[in-house]
Amino acid sequence: MIECIFTLDYELYGNGTGSLKELVYEPADQLRRIFLSWNARFVAFVEVAELEKIEAWGTDRAIDLVQLQIRDLHRDEFEIGLHLHPQWCNSRYEQGQWMLDLSEYNLCLLSPSRIAEIVNRSVAYLRYLVGSETFTPLSFRAGNWLFQPTAAAARILSQNKIRIDSSVYKGGLQHYHSLDFRAALHNGYFWTFSDEVTCPDPEGALLEVPIYTVMAPFWRLATSKRLGVIGGRAAANKSIQYKLNRAWDMMRFRYPLKLDFCRMSLTELTSLVDKVILEDVSNPAVYRPLVAIGHTKDQCDLNTVESFLAYLSANRISVSTFEQSQSKLVRQESQALVGQ
Repeated sequence: MIECIFTLDYELYGNGTGSLKELVYEPADQLRRIFLSWNARFVAFVEVAELEKIEAWGTDRAIDLVQLQIRDLHRDEFEIGLHLHPQWCNSRYEQGQWMLDLSEYNLCLLSPSRIAEIVNRSVAYLRYLVGSETFTPLSFRAGNWLFQPTAAAARILSQNKIRIDSSVYKGGLQHYHSLDFRAALHNGYFWTFSDEVTCPDPEGALLEVPIYTVMAPFWRLATSKRLGVIGGRAAANKSIQYKLNRAWDMMRFRYPLKLDFCRMSLTELTSLVDKVILEDVSNPAVYRPLVAIGHTKDQCDLNTVESFLAYLSANRISVSTFEQSQSKLVRQESQALVGQ
């Protein structure tokens, strides 16, 4: 059984530049309308630290629109997940630009007490955004996918009743940030984990449902659409050391290609899913959640999204969220343990 889980990182550019209305509110509203027309929902991974700071410093009048939109998404049964770029937590706005605390760039490298402080504050702010004191996000995605070293952050997320992570993309490698997801290449479509996110642990309290990724030759990533996104403002202000490390990351015969509905063409999207359909025909008993990723700031092609939803419908592939798929994930994971 195949289901597609669309996830949308709801955020500005990493350095804080850009308009909330243009890069967050309007793209999310356009996608919301398309998904509602198909009676489908997506997971909005709301970057709460940046929104809290934008509100506190009063730097963007569209913050009110964004807050109302998050509440409306929650009301309309879109899943609201927790997304964190912790460098925002100590940020300041000076002389027209954001000064981010890059010493806190990777949540997992902070002390357990600081991780707990950030997560607790972020969950509280998310409750304020959705208008519910009892709301708890089910799912989490780390900023820049940085979820290593895993143990302390995973424990604190679990204590906050978060049950699903979707930070991993199989084969991922970032030398600059010491991220290495290559050990996950031989894992299934999802797994439980505890101290290391790439290492399945039957006793783990969290489920990893990774962004669907295939290993592909580098040239397959060099499409005009993807290079236009990566080469734009999102890549601005990067250090020489960072760029050298990214070049080192790329020096492989095969590189992870994410199921990205903002950066891929319709042909690319459907070709990846076509291969999973063939797998499913031969073994339909396996539950195959395909997590697609997108970013509001990437300004995706709405016609591509509409056509991809039509393709999924024609192939009888449901569009789901982590909340809607949780029972299937838990059930199949339990069946796998019984069979061991």
